[in-house]
Amino acid sequence: MTNALTLITYALGGTAALFLLLALVRWWRRRERPDAGELERRRRSHVNRIGRIAEGRIVELIDQLSPDKAEQLLAYTYCVRGVEYQAAQDISSLHDRVDFQQVAAGHSTQVKYDPHNPTNSIVLCEEWSGL
Repeated sequence: MTNALTLITYALGGTAALFLLLALVRWWRRRERPDAGELERRRRSHVNRIGRIAEGRIVELIDQLSPDKAEQLLAYTYCVRGVEYQAAQDISSLHDRVDFQQVAAGHSTQVKYDPHNPTNSIVLCEEWSGL
């Protein structure tokens, strides 16, 4: 009887430890998934850190209204090694860093781009502004 009781105790303890381990793994995986805003902030920071600067032109400032929130997109063009790129950056989270008097179609701007992937570019981030 004692052996059976000991075996049941070990089985229950092992099962509890397994469930605890699975709960910790689920919590850790969920914690590691950044939201879309955090991914965009990391992208901007990366381009700011490694980027090269090119001259660009503002094409337009686009105000988009969606059911969830209002977004402001800054469309711009720039040229790298003879290739012209057109891009848009969501500047909604950076509205306090923008002087909207300077954001007009046709105005020149500085663009930071990833030298390994010139399509990855920014005009504005938390630490830098090309406006």
